[in-house]
Amino acid sequence: MTAPTRQIGSLTVSALGLGAMPLSMGRGEPAPHDRAMATFHAALDAGITLLDTADIYAPSWDTMGHNETLVAEGLRTWGGDRSQVVVATKGGITRAEGEQWGRDGSAGYLRAALERSLAALRVDAIDLYYWHRPDRSLRYADGVEALAALQQEGLIREIGISNANVEEIDVARDVLGEGGLAAVQNEFSPTFFHTSRRELAHCGEHGIAFVPWSPLGGTGGGAAAVGERFESIARIAQAHGVSPQQVVLAWQLSLGEHVIPIPGASRPESITDSAAAMALELTEAEREELATLIA
Repeated sequence: MTAPTRQIGSLTVSALGLGAMPLSMGRGEPAPHDRAMATFHAALDAGITLLDTADIYAPSWDTMGHNETLVAEGLRTWGGDRSQVVVATKGGITRAEGEQWGRDGSAGYLRAALERSLAALRVDAIDLYYWHRPDRSLRYADGVEALAALQQEGLIREIGISNANVEEIDVARDVLGEGGLAAVQNEFSPTFFHTSRRELAHCGEHGIAFVPWSPLGGTGGGAAAVGERFESIARIAQAHGVSPQQVVLAWQLSLGEHVIPIPGASRPESITDSAAAMALELTEAEREELATLIA
């Protein structure tokens, strides 16, 4: 299936991506292997060509790389054309024994993390590599410079940053030069927008892809209940005969050609439903009504 496309730097991707994290961590146990593979294949069959993962997406501290390995297997076992699929991963968050979480944006750590991701994904270069979260122990520019060096070595095709504010976006732009920052991945949904609304607009002004994570409100029940929480979303969904989740994603897509939501899924039915949002056309009145949710 051919889906509408958008740009992340030099990379052409489907207007929606698949957030693969729920297949490895979140509520309960990781998804059963067969269901995980079916979820990847359903996404790809629906025209999704952007798969989003991270090194820390794993059931436990000592299984880091779990989700990246699933992504690699999902692609390898799919019968379609894999050459057009873009895989994004992230580094810079640490997990240690006893589930001790931290951050390390040093050049040495990011290089080691990238090398592990290359091995887990079975590739020679990462299509899109994000610095996952800022490391407040060093200058933000230092982490971005480390990624730039890895890109110059041909290990990264496009650079992104995640969980970044406007100031950090501008630091990255200064370090990388015009057009060097391909994407910003921040949390953004009808229930979470106060710290990402400005970043969404700022990215649009500077030709940077804005990639909302947890675009439906999160895996803790927010995504499933989005229609119950917002009457306007439920009503518009009923008018179109679609799920409330499709309405949210279609609305986010309407916020700008640079917006590329990555709804998470751990079941093939979920990502198939989300992918249908790429074909859902909301009226101007509906878009304006939904815009009031984040006003």
